[in-house]
Amino acid sequence: MQNYSFLLKLALLDLRLARPKFLKNTSSVIHSESATTLFTFIDLFAGIGGTRLAFEKVGGRCVFSSEIDKYARKTYFTNFGEVPFGDIRKINEYEIPEHEVLVAGFPCQPFSISGVSKFNSLSRPHGFLDQTKGTLFFDIARILRAKRPKAFLLENVKNLKHHDGGNTYRVIRETLENDLSYYVYDCVIDARLVVPQHRERIFIVGFKEKLPFEFPEIEDVKPRLETILEGVVDPKYTISDHMWDYLRKYAAKHREKGHGFGYGLANLKGVTRTLSARYFKDGSEILVPQEGKNPRRLTPRECSRLMGFPQSFQIPVSDTQAYKQFGNSVVVPIVERVAKAIGECLHEETKPEIQLSQV
Repeated sequence: MQNYSFLLKLALLDLRLARPKFLKNTSSVIHSESATTLFTFIDLFAGIGGTRLAFEKVGGRCVFSSEIDKYARKTYFTNFGEVPFGDIRKINEYEIPEHEVLVAGFPCQPFSISGVSKFNSLSRPHGFLDQTKGTLFFDIARILRAKRPKAFLLENVKNLKHHDGGNTYRVIRETLENDLSYYVYDCVIDARLVVPQHRERIFIVGFKEKLPFEFPEIEDVKPRLETILEGVVDPKYTISDHMWDYLRKYAAKHREKGHGFGYGLANLKGVTRTLSARYFKDGSEILVPQEGKNPRRLTPRECSRLMGFPQSFQIPVSDTQAYKQFGNSVVVPIVERVAKAIGECLHEETKPEIQLSQV
């Protein structure tokens, strides 16, 4: 019944994209709102709601969300009771509700190292020349221009800063500072400080007024992979003899050429490589060693924990879609800390004590 309800609501919503009214789900949903609302925000390129979880935890109230992927919208609906609006390019920016903070983890593939390599191999453009994804930054810009929120947070891959010799980031920064008159700060943060995963992302924060903003100093809690693993795991997650043989031969071939490509056998007492959206293909970047057996890939729940999602977060989609969704998501505790710094900067006079998440 819930799946039917979701599909019906999704179909209705797509017929009225320009009308910013949420469709509600009456089923059980996850909420991490703090007791005090400090600011309102909108959640663009929302994915499955990792950023929303973080901003609600530190006093934000979401008034609008947008996400084009139908499977991610299903997960969002299951956990928040709201279906995000679809294609951001079809949304009338003037009908988006008033808000204090705009949050957007805009598509990173056109700027990521792996994305650039893929597009080059296919003789396809990347960055702003990729008309389907790269230019979506300018949809953020038109919303900022129309609504003039007090602040924004943009998140992307570390390589954004160096893409096309730095020209891509120069255009983004000039648009935000010169065209839109925001004061802009940026910082690359590695999530390995709070979760057992090496994951570097750039966070770009802007304010309409000049405020004393500083990125938070994040304590290194020295997380270990073994602490997030499930005790009993279905044998289906163990890779086959054929796949294990292929991965070892593939790695050996590239070692001979002096390349670093190959599988990643994780250190249980350390951190993993970066979880990517392609993890569903073979799980090669993060393989969990097993005594007397081939290694296995992470389960979707372990991926959820690796990204800092709470245990109560529901996963209503297939393993394939779950891997894609968590690989494309944000590390929730990292965003929490940045969101808290933004909220405190906007409302210096009210700083409630907020217990930040630990994995």
